Amino acid sequence: MSAIPSVDLQDFVSDDPSKKQKFIREIGGAFEDIGFVALSGHFLSKELVERLYLEIKEFFALDQDTKDKYEIEGIGGQRGYTSFGKEHAKGRKEGDLKEFWHFGQYVENNPLLETEYPDNVIVTELPEFNTVGKETFKMLEKTAKYILRALALHLGLEENYFDAYIKNGNSILRPIHYPPITEEPKNAERAAAHGDINLITLLMGAQGRGLQVKNHKDEWVDAIAGPDQLMINVGDMLSRLTNNKLKSTIHKVINPPKEMWGTSRYSIPFFMHPISEMPLDCLENCVDDKHPKQFEDITAGAYLNERLVELGLVKK
Repeated sequence: MSAIPSVDLQDFVSDDPSKKQKFIREIGGAFEDIGFVALSGHFLSKELVERLYLEIKEFFALDQDTKDKYEIEGIGGQRGYTSFGKEHAKGRKEGDLKEFWHFGQYVENNPLLETEYPDNVIVTELPEFNTVGKETFKMLEKTAKYILRALALHLGLEENYFDAYIKNGNSILRPIHYPPITEEPKNAERAAAHGDINLITLLMGAQGRGLQVKNHKDEWVDAIAGPDQLMINVGDMLSRLTNNKLKSTIHKVINPPKEMWGTSRYSIPFFMHPISEMPLDCLENCVDDKHPKQFEDITAGAYLNERLVELGLVKK
């Protein structure tokens, strides 16, 4: 099975202090070691997951002209549709073998942020698509909030340290379709090796082989979640904040064996981003003589823009 440790979020939200400490210890240790965990006990119901997969499969099955009208110019792919092969990993020229959709934040009580974030794009052909997308976004955001509370305690911070930074944060829910492969890929993978930009990523759809993680011995290991699990990993923002105490691990989605080229793959990551003003300056208690400061001070917004340019989604 998977080389990735498993944790249960219900331990953390229980009234049992020993179970809570167990979760903090387990997720903290996993994120210091390999940067990934398989998480059960999250807030997504089985019914909601099934409804979302139904909607996204229907969307990606629409004809190309219909999908293309939802590709919005000038917003760096932050909302709506991004067509096949548009995004590439940092340092790569070849586009990944995927198309995807972006649901973004549903801002509450903050008119300034409402003007900063692009509007979510409404798919008129599928009346339930946006409703189910919003519901899933909210449940994954809630799950992420509790994970970050556990990590705050692991890092010696106040439990609610991240709460104000992630409320109305610039988070993204990204349903991805990796279409059937019709010809030998020329140096391209479904998703080339990369690190995530954000604080943490919650991934639906890692139940089969495909996702691989580079461990601390520089070996690629399969990351396979159980039937009801999400795969959770550290992003580069959290790695910067903790002076690399918590590891943002390089990962990729490999192409399937040739006999499975005719099949689609779907996965749905939720990228938990903070608000743009959050400072990513290394935490003082993560810097000492043995661990000198590795990163320059920067805000989350400035860092995100820097990375979107590297990915080819935003022009300089």
